[in-house]
Amino acid sequence: MTADLDADLPASAVSALAPEGAEHHFWPGLLLAAAGSIGFSGKAILAKLMYRHGIDAVTAVMYRMLFALPMFLALAWWASRGKAALTRRDWGVVAGLGFSGYYAASMLDFVGLQYISASLERLILYLGPTIVMALSVLWFKRHITAKQWLATAVSYSGTVVVFGHELSVQGSHVALGAAFVFGSAVSYSVYLLASGEVVKRLGSLRLTGLASSAACVFCLAHFAVLKPWSAAIVPEPVLWLSALNAVACTFAPVLMVMMAIERIGAALASQVGMIGPLSTITMGVLLLNEPFTPVLLLGTALVLTGVWLLTRWR
Repeated sequence: MTADLDADLPASAVSALAPEGAEHHFWPGLLLAAAGSIGFSGKAILAKLMYRHGIDAVTAVMYRMLFALPMFLALAWWASRGKAALTRRDWGVVAGLGFSGYYAASMLDFVGLQYISASLERLILYLGPTIVMALSVLWFKRHITAKQWLATAVSYSGTVVVFGHELSVQGSHVALGAAFVFGSAVSYSVYLLASGEVVKRLGSLRLTGLASSAACVFCLAHFAVLKPWSAAIVPEPVLWLSALNAVACTFAPVLMVMMAIERIGAALASQVGMIGPLSTITMGVLLLNEPFTPVLLLGTALVLTGVWLLTRWR
């Protein structure tokens, strides 16, 4: 987790501390961060719509990654121009990061979405900063303050509220789905922690392009091993939804968030990302007819409050 000063400052203060001319990038940066967050949040909605056509998570992920692969390969090529070639060790690290950060995280997430609502899925994934914090204690032996633990408790209390309500209404399969999605959040958190040194050496765009391309190959191989080729024959709407998922909810948000971080910093971009759970809930209500309840509103408020406090108190 980065420690940018602008996490605690208003727009005017950010502009004052930024390099000359950076104030012109502030509002575009905010808009890019918001658009990227909304794009990421649409992934669950599109997955739910695809499931209505009778496909499973493995097929949904396969088509998502199949359509995204050419774009990530192009990104990897563009970001690698003029750079030193990767060593054998680098390729191994990239493959490992792609497995953890994009293949395993995507597969677990899409499997979980078969059992829980899109709103609960987004709230669980939004616990990511708390998981990174906990892993950093185990991995790097970092000291965590009482305030940070309090913020974490607030976040988890919100998720527990929504989880408990959905469990009582939908049944025991909600626990299985929540476990898969939480596993997805842990897998991506491992990627974030493990990629720190690699990002410094290769650059964020190059690493994202390479690791995501590796993940696409893993997902295609997963489908080829577990499914007969006849399973690739799907209704036409699934293809269109998969293409939209690959572009608007996978590749484009990656670029928009990175461009936002360049303009306003990682911490402020992360705070703007709080719009993600709210946009997922809104789209879930409008497009999936998911219920909007006071319990969901309370749980969302607790999760967002906890993550916001964790950002301020880190």
